[in-house]
Amino acid sequence: MTGTQESSTFRLAYVPGVTPAKWVRTWTERLPDIPLELVAVEAGDAEELLRDGDADAALLRLPVDRTLLSAIPLYTETTVVVVPKDHDVSAVEEAELADLDEYIVLHPLDDSLEWETLPGQPAIERPATTADAIELVAAGIGVLLVPQSLARLHHRKDLTYRPVSDAPQSGVALSWPEAQTTDLVEEFIGIVRGRTVNSSRGRTPTPPSGSAAQSTQAQKQNQKQNQNQKQKQTQKRTEAGGTRGKAAASARRQASKPAKPRRRK
Repeated sequence: MTGTQESSTFRLAYVPGVTPAKWVRTWTERLPDIPLELVAVEAGDAEELLRDGDADAALLRLPVDRTLLSAIPLYTETTVVVVPKDHDVSAVEEAELADLDEYIVLHPLDDSLEWETLPGQPAIERPATTADAIELVAAGIGVLLVPQSLARLHHRKDLTYRPVSDAPQSGVALSWPEAQTTDLVEEFIGIVRGRTVNSSRGRTPTPPSGSAAQSTQAQKQNQKQNQNQKQKQTQKRTEAGGTRGKAAASARRQASKPAKPRRRK
């Protein structure tokens, strides 16, 4: 651990399409005294946000600058092609890049996919954002390749999408400034990695001190005394029950003996 805990609030940035809800719930359950602040950020601005210290960590898309930032890959998303519902591609369950050769494929400036060669026919201009590209798809200008979560985020009734088997994929990672691996960052790393609350990493519980420690010790002594008293009472009841049981058994034996005949005088 190279940093220190400097803030009572943990600021977590996340890019479009990434859903941090399940990890936020776990954080709230484990650290109710430390608020987690969510910071929505565009995919292209996430690294700068971390470098400027405006977030403690971020859920972003790979790749990242590993010279300054640490990153833990979390999962990889399926790439899909977004098309109008009446488009030819909508007739197949899964497409290939070659199926898009004759169509205009939009390539927004915030594209999160890494391409060696862009598929399809190029558009005259690149849309500024994925949201703008979705509007152009709806207008019948072209088709769009995006991670599946972004297709769901920009869902429209007049559009649909299909997985593309040979397209590059987008990886999602947890990233933070390498020089600022604080206790709270370690806590969140443990949460996304599925560590239990009793894991050896993360915050160490603060031992009670002063009057709190004395109170804890007194409670333990009282509990021990109560246990001893209960054990003594149980032993007395057992002994008393055993004595009564012996007396009853003796009485039953006496009652079961045949009476001796009386002699006539």
